[in-house]
Amino acid sequence: MTLVDAAVYVDGRRVSSGTAAEALADARARGGMAWIGLYRPGVDEMDELATLLGIHPLAAEDALKGHQRAKLERYGDMTFIVLQPARYLDETETVEFGEVHLFVGPDYVITVRHAENPDLATVRHRLEARPDVLAHGPFAVVWAVCDDVVDQYLPVVAGVENDIDEIEDELFSGDPAVSKRIFGLQREVIDLQHATTPLVDMFDRLQKIVLESSGATEAPAIRDVDDHARRIVEKVDAFRPTLDSALTVHATMVDQENNEAMRRMAEFGLQQNEQVKKVSGWAAILFAPTLVGTIYGMNFDHMPELHWALGYPMALGLMAATSLTLYIIFKRKGWL
Repeated sequence: MTLVDAAVYVDGRRVSSGTAAEALADARARGGMAWIGLYRPGVDEMDELATLLGIHPLAAEDALKGHQRAKLERYGDMTFIVLQPARYLDETETVEFGEVHLFVGPDYVITVRHAENPDLATVRHRLEARPDVLAHGPFAVVWAVCDDVVDQYLPVVAGVENDIDEIEDELFSGDPAVSKRIFGLQREVIDLQHATTPLVDMFDRLQKIVLESSGATEAPAIRDVDDHARRIVEKVDAFRPTLDSALTVHATMVDQENNEAMRRMAEFGLQQNEQVKKVSGWAAILFAPTLVGTIYGMNFDHMPELHWALGYPMALGLMAATSLTLYIIFKRKGWL
């Protein structure tokens, strides 16, 4: 689906509709404004509009491909605006981003969506219910779309803020998945910054463009949207250091846990070493009598050295002396 709606408004009231080319021609004939809504247009549709309105090729290419960051550009008397609306999905606790492009001229406004969000049909119906606002021309549509996009950031900011509060609680719960969630939130906050940070400069420039085109001395509606955008930008910018601090705290806690685990392993190793020393010491002590007994075979006839009358007591004494000597040595070394 490409063309969603193409209507002509005179004095803020809808007077006709048709194809994009018909709406543009009728609007100029009646001295009104054409509002053309497109959804993921193809090359042919964009080429047709570019030819009818003299849209700059770079702007037409951006609208065709999508995946643009929020920005405002001027091409002669045409203003090209890119907005990145967002919505918070409670089911997955994630932020979903959309994209909408606006081509604004003296007697036309073209809105190009690349996602379901925002619902520009609702914005159109709301404006059509207020012809006094719509009578201000194309920039009334720009104001309504910008106001809707900025308002949608409020629940997104609240959702992300709630996720950060939950992370702060999870930091001390020992949940190993908290680091993955922090990284995920950091990615969302970065994307949110890409969508909102340019708004401050965009709305400053937009106010000047509105004043130049209307000859008015102020643009309170755009300024109100600008104020809301500034508050949102400030909140979003505050998320980054909070998440960085949470990640630092988590890394510190992980290091402490690893150090504690290493300490316990070292203590266990020392305990094992002590046990090995004891086992080795007693093995040496018990080995000495075995060695003596093995040498002499314990086949006594007044042994050792054959027929010694004191041979047997001497063998026992040698065993005892050797074992005692080894015991004293190992005891002094702390093995036993």
